[in-house]
Amino acid sequence: MGLFSNKEGEEAPKTELPKDISEAKKVIEKKIINVLKTIQDPEIPVDIFELGLIYEIKIDDEFNVNIEMTLTSPNCPVAESMPNEVKEKTEFVYGVESVDVNIVFDPAWNHDFMSEEAKLELGFL
Repeated sequence: MGLFSNKEGEEAPKTELPKDISEAKKVIEKKIINVLKTIQDPEIPVDIFELGLIYEIKIDDEFNVNIEMTLTSPNCPVAESMPNEVKEKTEFVYGVESVDVNIVFDPAWNHDFMSEEAKLELGFL
């Protein structure tokens, strides 16, 4: 099982997962979202989760994770490195067994996918 380290390199505490699989999956998903919020888009000063680049996070009963995400454009300069960063950081979340990251371009990303927080930060509101 993975263990997430924060920016200072300190290991996050291993919190016991609930015995109920459904509840454990919710805990893991929240931790994954927190990790994804540490990954910034290099061209837009907002994290990839608030930017709306993460379309779906699926966790099966064995805690294998599948993340469906997109990029701001097919020609994005981090098209290779960003999915790897998502995978590597998600693998460190306590409880995660394996991670698959799939890049999709349908639907194409646009500003409507951004959270209210991201829109406010970028001056769209």
